[in-house]
This record gives sequence, C-alpha cells and structure tokens, in this order.
Amino acid sequence: MKLICKLLATSFGAGYSPFAPGTAGAIVGCVLLWLLQKYQLIDTFNAPVPFIALITIITLIGVFVTNQLEEEWGKDPSKVVIDETIGLWISMVLIPFSWLNLLLAFILFRFFDIAKPLGIRKMESLKGGIGVMADDVLAGIYANIVLQVIIYFL
Repeated sequence: MKLICKLLATSFGAGYSPFAPGTAGAIVGCVLLWLLQKYQLIDTFNAPVPFIALITIITLIGVFVTNQLEEEWGKDPSKVVIDETIGLWISMVLIPFSWLNLLLAFILFRFFDIAKPLGIRKMESLKGGIGVMADDVLAGIYANIVLQVIIYFL
C-alpha cells in the first residue's frame, strides 16, 4: 500500500526529480492531460463534467496518500507533487485544449504556485493532505481565471 501511495503522491515518480519537483509534477499533469485528450477520454472544454469529476477524485486521493505518507516524509514534502498535477488540470477546466493554452496554463499555474499571492500561502496552514492540496487547487483556480480572461480578449 505504501508503494502505491508513493507512486501516486509523486505523480509516478516526478516528485523524486532532483531539480524543481513541483515543475516536474506540473509537466506530468500536462502529459497526462494531453494523453486523455488524444484518446478522447476527457474534453476540458465541451464536456467538462467528467474532467471535473476526475479532478475531484484525484484531489481526494491526493489528500489520502499525503496523509498516509506524512509520518514518514513530514509535512508537505517536496516529493509530493500530485497537487501540482491537479493544479495544472484545474487551470485547464473550460479551456479549449491546444498546445498554446496548455503552455499558458502551465506558466500561469507555476506563477501562482510559486508566488502564492491572494490567500494561496494561507491554504498551506490547513492540516495534512488538505493543506498540501488546497494551495495548488487555489493556484489552479487563479490560473484558470486569468487564462479565461486572456482567451476572452484574444
């Protein structure tokens, strides 16, 4: 069970990256989303309900696996990057899928995740896996809002 928790929490090992594990987790989010789109398993824009359901399920799994690993890895370890994967996905909800939009979502999400403005840092004070996931969920929401505005005006 611990091995499965570690595999999921690290987004299939991306969290073990010696350089910028959070960025690696967001890249895994990009690759997984591309695969889901390519094989028509998810549509971020025209049929967002299954995508939102998947995000909700994976977020709950993220809370669970992070809680399972907290005793061994400590509070909010850098190896846990499932939150970055989910934050990136949230950035793409109701956004037409394209490489440009995915790149913009990635840049915006990483900006909000790293800078932690507008209450994002406060989310980290929540306990356990909820705190780990909540700051990236909020960063993804902010990135999504900015991307929606960019798309609207362009």
